[in-house]
Amino acid sequence: MKSDPLGHRLDIGHIGRLDQRGDSAHSIAMSGQEQDFSHLDRAGRATAGVARSPRLAVMLAIAIGVALAWFLLGAMAIRGAESRLAGAPGDMLLKKLPGLPLPDFLDRFFALCLAPAPLAGPAGLQAPALVVMWFLMAVATMLPSAAPLIRTYCEIADTARIKGEPAVHPLVLVGGYLATWLGASVGFTVLTLAVYTFANSGRILDPAVGLAGAVALFIAGLYQFSGLKQACLDKCRNPFSILFANWSAKPGRIFRLGLEQGVWCLGCCWALMLVMFAVGAMNVFWMALIGLFTLIEKLTAGRMASRVAGAILLVWAAALLLVSA
Repeated sequence: MKSDPLGHRLDIGHIGRLDQRGDSAHSIAMSGQEQDFSHLDRAGRATAGVARSPRLAVMLAIAIGVALAWFLLGAMAIRGAESRLAGAPGDMLLKKLPGLPLPDFLDRFFALCLAPAPLAGPAGLQAPALVVMWFLMAVATMLPSAAPLIRTYCEIADTARIKGEPAVHPLVLVGGYLATWLGASVGFTVLTLAVYTFANSGRILDPAVGLAGAVALFIAGLYQFSGLKQACLDKCRNPFSILFANWSAKPGRIFRLGLEQGVWCLGCCWALMLVMFAVGAMNVFWMALIGLFTLIEKLTAGRMASRVAGAILLVWAAALLLVSA
């Protein structure tokens, strides 16, 4: 048993059995002080159900956000493949995909991101476009791996609601998590502009060849073996204890909790994002691979996956140096 900041006692065992007792918990909630919505039509009852328990709405919103991010990144990748003379990995497949008519503002956004290196347009427009691009990459690849954290928070919030205790909406936690990655996107944008100012690449999002690409792979591979990587990974793998220990009914504290969890996730995965410099920032196939690996790494115990990935990246970095020498 543990007391939250308001003095209420939260039962860990009850929370752990929430999924098994979902139906009975729902019945308890309906038989209490909540209003009976049986007189409403199907749409009204569904809306009332979402209002009572936001878990479905939150997970649906996350799924839509991730799908939208992948759609925009995929459309940008297709635009990039169509405008490239020299074929990059995956370009042949991308060129076979149908181009979708998009609003003018998206075409302008894609053009800023796909501009020639170092800078073809005003930095005042290009830099914000790159921030949005890196943020979309974070949403597409990193937000799915935060699903266990968000689902766990929804379960705790549902339990608190059933017991009549106040709970902050889960989207506040998600907002804090994404705010961390938005800040990280600014950092990746600065690094992108710095790398491609000096790298021998045709466009900003092309693979960084030679020393720049090898350094990115070497740093990413070496970090996979570090103690800091493992410490951050342990925090990401155990969201329940962190959420339970920091439970609060204050939105500000839950937002900060989301920020903190985003920092742990960033500490776990920032080096993997450097791989995108070596393969091309708009390489959607590597984005999907990194997103899948991140999810597997957080859901499995031990360090085997991290070490195998680190070894592959280090060998890749050495091979790139030999080829470019």
